Amino acid sequence: MNKYKSMDANEAVSSVAYKFSELCGIYPITPASPMAEKVDLLANSDNYNFWGNKVKVIEMQSEAGAAALVHGGLQSGVLSTTFTASQGLLLMIPTLYKMAGEMLPGVLHVAARSLATHALSIFGDHQDIYAVRQTGVCMLASSSPEDAYHMAAIAHLSAIKSSLPFVNFFDGFRTSHEIDKIELLDFDKIKTLIDEDALNNFRKRAMNNENYNTRGTAQNDDIYFQNTEARNNDYTSVVKTVETYMNEINKITGSDYKPFNYYGADDAKYIIIAMGSVCDTIRETVDYLNSTGKKYGMFEVHLCRPFSNKRLTEVLPSTVKNIAVLDRTKEVAAYGEPLFLDVSACLRNKDINIIGGRYGLSSKDTSPKDIKAVFDFMKSGKSHH
Repeated sequence: MNKYKSMDANEAVSSVAYKFSELCGIYPITPASPMAEKVDLLANSDNYNFWGNKVKVIEMQSEAGAAALVHGGLQSGVLSTTFTASQGLLLMIPTLYKMAGEMLPGVLHVAARSLATHALSIFGDHQDIYAVRQTGVCMLASSSPEDAYHMAAIAHLSAIKSSLPFVNFFDGFRTSHEIDKIELLDFDKIKTLIDEDALNNFRKRAMNNENYNTRGTAQNDDIYFQNTEARNNDYTSVVKTVETYMNEINKITGSDYKPFNYYGADDAKYIIIAMGSVCDTIRETVDYLNSTGKKYGMFEVHLCRPFSNKRLTEVLPSTVKNIAVLDRTKEVAAYGEPLFLDVSACLRNKDINIIGGRYGLSSKDTSPKDIKAVFDFMKSGKSHH
């Protein structure tokens, strides 16, 4: 077998999702449709998942129906997956709250895309994934097709281990349709990473004729609050779970994934924090500018929910005095965009000037000169409040 294959992120991600899934609820939407199409093709050929079965692929009448099918499958002890983007992801929001609250290990692979507001756009940004960050789904971000390939495995493994839903997202078109030469995963090795005890516990909770139980009750103020807060520890432990699987994938692939990857000068004073395909541009710009004597750096975010203050601060160079956080969204009427607010809250007690900015809405190009302009603006002192 060829060790490498040229494929885009959609094909790469769907090949991983197929192995981990027993049921896929699908509904086409640009630019995520090729993932569902690829899974359907695999199901109709001589391909099998990790449990020796062909995946059941069902197209519903909307994304809301696809999410409901996934929810029902998970309630029945069946590992279930879907693929979507943009308004399609928004139609899944009510079900995502249920999946998170009921601690069900579903996975959504999202080719992140603009939302229709003043106009429709089929191109990529992070408006859709930010619109579900409040639901309780865990969220992994990718910067390249190979990242998306690896993060797909990390998402499925972490979902099973933590019994929580995961969103694995990457930039629509810019990453989803970018063809890259990718070293293929050894799925025999990946299969050994599945936590069989966690999977068996998920199966045992299945709702079926042999396992009667009560779900979906109504609660009043005497216990609803407590039950909501009781889930906090599960989300705290997710960070360690994701880290563990990142390290396992690192061993297999030679990668170096962390919740937050720092790149640049060890004694940087100015850094940019971002997630998505812009990170490759920032990295190359940092390389060039540091070769001219600058002290710049950048953080690439991979785990944005749960957002771990501890993991960010422990790898932040002590020399940093200025940070620009670049979000790929516009949050109308807010003080700042989501990643900027997360970073600001995390570092509120440190003597660091933090500014927020936006990039790449509807896949608008962000070039090295734009990244240099961000560093120049920070260095000018005009950004200080």
